[in-house]
Amino acid sequence: MIGNIEVFIQNSIRIRSRVGVIYIDPFQMKEEPKDADFVLITHDHYDHFSPEDIGKVSKADTILVVPEKMATKAREVSGMVGKIETVKPSVYREMGGLEFETVPAYNTLKPFHPKSAEWVGYILRIDGKRIYIAGDTDATKEAKAVKCDIALVPIGGTYTMDAKKAAELINTIRPDVAIPVHYGHIVGKPGDGEVFAENVMAPIKVEFKIAF
Repeated sequence: MIGNIEVFIQNSIRIRSRVGVIYIDPFQMKEEPKDADFVLITHDHYDHFSPEDIGKVSKADTILVVPEKMATKAREVSGMVGKIETVKPSVYREMGGLEFETVPAYNTLKPFHPKSAEWVGYILRIDGKRIYIAGDTDATKEAKAVKCDIALVPIGGTYTMDAKKAAELINTIRPDVAIPVHYGHIVGKPGDGEVFAENVMAPIKVEFKIAF
């Protein structure tokens, strides 16, 4: 499963699975693969909801999933996808064969991602694994309650957890594998990945996916 997960930049992720090709927050895509069966958006900031990049990955029958409060904004890409679905935090959904849960994603002491916006992370149920894509969040009580096999967590600081806080979250939820994202580009340094890995406790394995 780990080999089927790619991280391009920020929280831009592609996962290939038996239920299809899934993108989360596609951003600054260098190619136009137009192979997405699903595109999942965590929130409406430009580096997560990028109409240009949704167009690059989507095809005629792509299902786009966005937080409910983004419904109006999502209409600007309605011509690029087959269907738009909306979700609230803390729900279970199944659509097109993909099962997932949403997890509230928000800041606790910063103003950038308010809880009231009802933005989300996702726990995807894929090929027998639970894959948590945290989105832009701090180590909230909801994040600390997640049960997953693989966790992709932001470590860049400023707008999200920094590397040490993200490692603390991973040490709490204890997935088999942790993948750091959202660093080394707009926020954070490439070296933050090493700081994260040094603070994650064995036997949790840290995998680096962003290429610098």
